Amino acid sequence: MRTVNLESQKNGTMSKAKEKSAKKRVVEEDDDQLPIFDKDVTEKKAGEEDDADLSDSEESVFSGLEDSGSDSHDEEEDAEEGDDEDDDDAVILDEILTKSSGVETATEPPATDKNTPTVNMGVLFLLQKQYSRVQNVKTAPKQKRKMKKGEGVAMDDGGEKGLINTRHGDEYEHDTSDEEDIRNTVGNIPMEWYQDYPHIGYNLDGKKIFKPIRNKDELDEFLDKMENPDYWRTVHDKTTASDIRLSDEQVDLVHRLQKGQFGDVNFNEYEPSVDFFTNEVMIHPVTNRPQDKRSFIPSLIEKEKVSKLVHAIKMGWIKPRKPKETTPQYYDLWAKEDPNAILGRHKMHVPAPKMRLPGHEESYNPPPEYLLTEEERMAWEQQDAEDRKLPFLPQKHSCLRAVPAFSRFIHERFERCLDLYLCPRQRKMRVNVNPEDLIPKLPKPKDLQPFPTTMSLVYIGHSSLVRSISASPTGQWLVSGSDDCTVRFWEVNTGRCMKTLEVGGAVKSVAWNPNPAVCLVAVCFESTVLLLNPGLGDRLVVSSTDQLITSYEPPEEDKEQAVTWALSEGPEHDNGHRLTLTHPKAVKQVVWHGKGDYLASVMPDNSSNLQVLIHQVSKRRTQNPFRKNKGLVQCVSFHPLRPYFFVATQRYVRVYNLIKQELTKKLMTNCKWISSMAIHPGGDNLICGSYDCRLAWFDLDLSTKPYKMLRHHKKALRGVAYHKHYPLFASGADDGSVIICHGMVYNDLLQNPLIVPVKVLKGHQITHDLGVLDVTFHPTQPWVFSSGADATIRLFT
Repeated sequence: MRTVNLESQKNGTMSKAKEKSAKKRVVEEDDDQLPIFDKDVTEKKAGEEDDADLSDSEESVFSGLEDSGSDSHDEEEDAEEGDDEDDDDAVILDEILTKSSGVETATEPPATDKNTPTVNMGVLFLLQKQYSRVQNVKTAPKQKRKMKKGEGVAMDDGGEKGLINTRHGDEYEHDTSDEEDIRNTVGNIPMEWYQDYPHIGYNLDGKKIFKPIRNKDELDEFLDKMENPDYWRTVHDKTTASDIRLSDEQVDLVHRLQKGQFGDVNFNEYEPSVDFFTNEVMIHPVTNRPQDKRSFIPSLIEKEKVSKLVHAIKMGWIKPRKPKETTPQYYDLWAKEDPNAILGRHKMHVPAPKMRLPGHEESYNPPPEYLLTEEERMAWEQQDAEDRKLPFLPQKHSCLRAVPAFSRFIHERFERCLDLYLCPRQRKMRVNVNPEDLIPKLPKPKDLQPFPTTMSLVYIGHSSLVRSISASPTGQWLVSGSDDCTVRFWEVNTGRCMKTLEVGGAVKSVAWNPNPAVCLVAVCFESTVLLLNPGLGDRLVVSSTDQLITSYEPPEEDKEQAVTWALSEGPEHDNGHRLTLTHPKAVKQVVWHGKGDYLASVMPDNSSNLQVLIHQVSKRRTQNPFRKNKGLVQCVSFHPLRPYFFVATQRYVRVYNLIKQELTKKLMTNCKWISSMAIHPGGDNLICGSYDCRLAWFDLDLSTKPYKMLRHHKKALRGVAYHKHYPLFASGADDGSVIICHGMVYNDLLQNPLIVPVKVLKGHQITHDLGVLDVTFHPTQPWVFSSGADATIRLFT
């Protein structure tokens, strides 16, 4: 009887449990199962050993109810405590199942005792079901469905096994693929909406996904960044508030997408295209798909659109088949007379040109003084149509009826249409700018004095054009070289010719030694350079110069040089000749170094690299500083302070460092042909004159391009020069004028040089299309010397 009652009670309890489980699919299981479990437990035990075991099982079930459907366990707690709790729950449940099995299989029921616990089968089934819910993280959904249907309960005829735990024999025990993908189904919404809630969304079952218990702060983030080797491949999922470590395939996918490549590695974007359709007409269709249902069922959307159009037509909003107006519309192009007209209110409107009102000569019966005579008629017919005063001949008729048709009516109408058509329709507003405002504010010339203004002396004596002049370092003497094969020495203050020396050719260039302790003048003609001692000035300086030249001792080993040095003797020595330098080619220019020991000569020849030679007078040594030909050399100059050497070719000026023996700068003059060059006494500025009427000022610290390009002259520039002490520079050209400019160079590097033209000096006569050939300043006074093609030298003070 006991066994039968237990069997019937068990069947009744299981049927009730099935009915309850069907109802609990709508209501959350957590809220419905906890009271039943508490009620059954309080009715059973009070203080035995089994009571303690049951309480432990109760706590484990509670923890499972709290954490079901959530992934908020910490990783460390899951690793250490998760497996232990599952094993404890399994042991407790096995003990309870064993006890219940023993109760069912006993042949004789034991004596009834109040302290002996009686196990209800319904409670055991619910406990089995609750345990399966707790273990849903590690149990496959297939197993969970079987346990809910009651497949986990197995009864034998003898009742030996009782309830069997299906957890130990299932092949899906470690299959966690269903629970790894915790899908947050809240949709594409800002996750900040869940900021004040303990959960962060809902999974596919509609259960809350709780946030992690402990969020990372900035310190934890920093430590994780420093210590975690996989930090760079870890991303944060906002929908589940969890960190996801990307696999190698996912990292490669991200890299490919960042490079703009395709996501699939095996995808070939350069596959040959296959034409799906051919130009041949096939008998079979490309696709044999049946037509859609919407192709033969009327569309409700189109029906609604048509109904709206019909309503608009009935209301008169849409007028179908409105006839087009074929008549052209004309409007008055010059309707400015009416201020209310549309065209009359245009701001940029231009009125039509008015026709000239008719005068007395157009009358059919003009006064007799308007009628032309025969001579006037003949002259009118011979004139061109543009030169005639009247486009017609005035005629006199007795009455208006006798007036014939006007023969030029069509021409006049056509010309009137041309006047209307070609009249400008846009009024261009002229900008009222004062031309004086466009000119930069420059200081007045009287504030920039002193500078030469008037011609004081004319040095007359040469019979041909004077190509070159040079002043002594003291400013007392002036030397000039001319095409009449003579070199003349002048006294500056009086204009008297102190000495005349004849040379063997037209003199191309003269240069006085800038060292005041040496009295030497370099003169070049044809292929010879002469060093002269004029014997002017201090006798001690003259004698020391001769002693310097005669004290030379030749070296033991003579080296071959490009120039032959010869010491002058006899009558040549008495005339002032000291040294003769014979060059292989014609010499165009000679120039001294600032210290007076070195001399440079220029031999223009584009086919040779022997164009520039540097001579040392004290050692009588010559050297060629350049191995390669860089172009046709026009002129050279030494830097006044530093060991730099300037070489001007046709278009460029190259600056060489003589110590390092390398090219320092290459200046682009933007000129077609350079004629002359001068270096500022400070050494940081340079001016170049060219045959295309330009003067280029270079700031060497600023750029390799011209700082200023001056075009004051109308013809080719022949010579340029700087003053040694005053901020002045001069330029002479073939137009016969010398232009004096104020060129102030400031010590402040941030302030640009001030260039102001102050005076145009004229006086030379243009001879054979040549004007001023050379200019040079007085070494101490603000005076300028100029030599011209008119065989004169002029001093402007």
